[in-house]
This record gives sequence, C-alpha cells and structure tokens, in this order.
Amino acid sequence: MRVLGMISGTSHDGIDVAVVDFDLGSGDGGDVLTGRVLHTASTPYPDELRARLVAALPPAPVTLAEVCVLDTLIGQCFAEAAEAAVEQAGPVDLIVSHGQTVFHWVEGTHARGTLQIGQPAWIAERTGAPVLSDVRIRDITAGGHGAPLVSVLDGLLLGGHEGGAAALNLGGISNMTVVRGASLSAYDIGPANALVDAVVSARGLNPRGYDEDGRIAASGQVDERLLAVLLDEPYYGLPAPKSTGKELFHLAYVEEAVARAGTGPSDADLVATLTELTVRTVARDVAAAGVDVLVASGGGCRNPVIMDGLRAALPGVRVSLSDELGAPADDKEAIAFALIGWLTAHGLPGTAPGGTGARAARVLGTLTPGADPLVLPAPLPAPPRSLVLRR
Repeated sequence: MRVLGMISGTSHDGIDVAVVDFDLGSGDGGDVLTGRVLHTASTPYPDELRARLVAALPPAPVTLAEVCVLDTLIGQCFAEAAEAAVEQAGPVDLIVSHGQTVFHWVEGTHARGTLQIGQPAWIAERTGAPVLSDVRIRDITAGGHGAPLVSVLDGLLLGGHEGGAAALNLGGISNMTVVRGASLSAYDIGPANALVDAVVSARGLNPRGYDEDGRIAASGQVDERLLAVLLDEPYYGLPAPKSTGKELFHLAYVEEAVARAGTGPSDADLVATLTELTVRTVARDVAAAGVDVLVASGGGCRNPVIMDGLRAALPGVRVSLSDELGAPADDKEAIAFALIGWLTAHGLPGTAPGGTGARAARVLGTLTPGADPLVLPAPLPAPPRSLVLRR
C-alpha cells in the first residue's frame, strides 16, 4: 500500500512529504512491516502566507475569519505539495495530512483539545486520492495528549535494541520516545527551535527565520543568569506524559525571561543561551532515562551547536541520526504520518498509550473520500511487531 504522509511542524516553515510503499511480511517471531521510502520533499510556505500564519499564532488574538482564510490557503498549499509528490512518485492509495497546528490546548497535565488547519478537501480534490486528517484529536478524547504521535514509529523502529534506546525529535518543540522492548514512554521535553526561531525572526538576524548551522549561537556566549531563569520553568517539572507548544514558548516568553534576569544580552548571546536551554533540558532527560543510544531527527539535528552540546553532555550515550534507521532526519515525521495512515487503513491503532498517556490505543483520523469510491483493505487482527525502512 502506497501512502503519502504530509506535515508542517511547530516551526511552521513549510510542508514535509514522504511517499512510503508498505508491505507486511512475516519475520521470525511475528509480522514485520517493510516500508520503502519512494520520495521525500520539503515545500516552503510562500513568505506572505508564513508571515500571516505567524501573526495569527498564540499569544496573538485572531478572528474566526482569519482562521477560515488560513485553513483554505494552507489546504491549497498542502494540495500543491501532494500533487507534486504524486507526479514524482506515482499514484498513492492514501494521503495523510497532519496539517498545521495553530493551537494545542493543555491545562496542567491534561490536554483538552488541539486544532490543525489545512482543509483536506482541497487535497482530495486536487489529487483524487482519499485523505486522512485530524489525526490527533481521537487520542485526546481517550485521555491522551495527542502527542508525540511519532512514538508509534519509534516503537517499531527501536523495540529490538537491547538496553533501551531513545528517539529525539528536535523541531520547534523537542520530544523524546524511550523504548525498552515492549515498554514505551514519550513526551514533549520543551523548546528545541521555537524560541531561537522567534528571536531570529523578530530581530531580523537571518531572512530564513532560523539560526542556520548554529552560526549565531556559536558566535555568542551563554548568559548563565538568564539560563537559570529559563530553566526554572514549571513545565519541566511536570510528570510525563505531557505536551506543550508555542502557546507557552513564544517570543513574549523570552522577553519576560530577559526582563526577570535583568541582564540585557546581545542578540548572539541570547541565541546562544536559548540554544543551550535546549541542550540542557534534553540532556537532563536523556540522562534520567538511562539509555545508551539516542537517535535524533528534526531540523535541530542539523545545528552543530545543539548536537555537539548533547554529545559533550552525554558521554556514555551514542548519539546518531535517524538516517541510520532508514528514516532521513528531515523526513521522519512525514514517514510517521504515512505509517499512521497505513495503520488506520487496516483498522489498527496509530497511538502508543505509553507515549501519549491515553487510556488505550485508538484508530486515528477522519477520512475525506477521493474521486473514486472509498475501499479500505481488510482489517488486520494485530499490528506489526517491527518496521524496517528502506530507500
């Protein structure tokens, strides 16, 4: 079954896509799912649309009219990206669109709701393929956080590692999945690129809106007084499972922390300090997990200041990229949503309750029919025990 996975993450810079051809075979001791990654790509949002999206994100006030407009414009962008992927890789049986998260409602340790926009009907109309969307909310209704959903992929990829392994995603928010055999736990650690991107964009430090190759951070010095204020954030002390987003970690949050610290760092020192915040929070949690392997993905793993900082802080841990497991670091989340689509199509849960905190695993998503009558494969009695990805 050929599935196209699509997502724009918390960095809201564009749309990542992955076409994966899944085949279920039999391996020693159980079923093994093979996924051949046929195509990956990234499509940036048009500058005007990205600016409009950023202006509507929390804590900014926004009208329902603007939400409606953005839902359409982002849906059309997803449709264009899907059409381009199909032209490159050939027809697909199903498209999974995560869309763009614009609000994730969390009160204390409980998620109450989540909103992803990017109207899937535009994708179905443009490509003729059925579209699975709105994939997070069913987990939330079952008491989970709806995140990190990538943990279902992590469990299948890392379950065979003896001694325990962790998968780390460094997007706008950092999240981690810890896998020990059949045991899995996952949660959002805190900001990865979100605060750095907010400062870089607001202060015009890079027209691309992020610290490319960590150059700004490398040119600055960590402001330890400000870092101490940032590390005092109550979220870090909450028990897992937990989730967070830009509803908490945004530009005003940085400005308030600087005011409390009373230090007035330079632009480079501020970026260096926010980058070190990511290193410290991630390294602390990885060390507490007691794993000896850490597999990283997401845009932040292309930042050598972050990766070098993690390796220095975790001398007993082998830190590598998810590329080694067949999931390119920049495309892993898109591959994960393609997997969720395959699971849903076969009547299988797309969540790991240990990762989201839900009462039980749930089949995910809402289906929008394509041009032809919707025909799903026969349901499977049990999920695969592992996944092997190939290019």
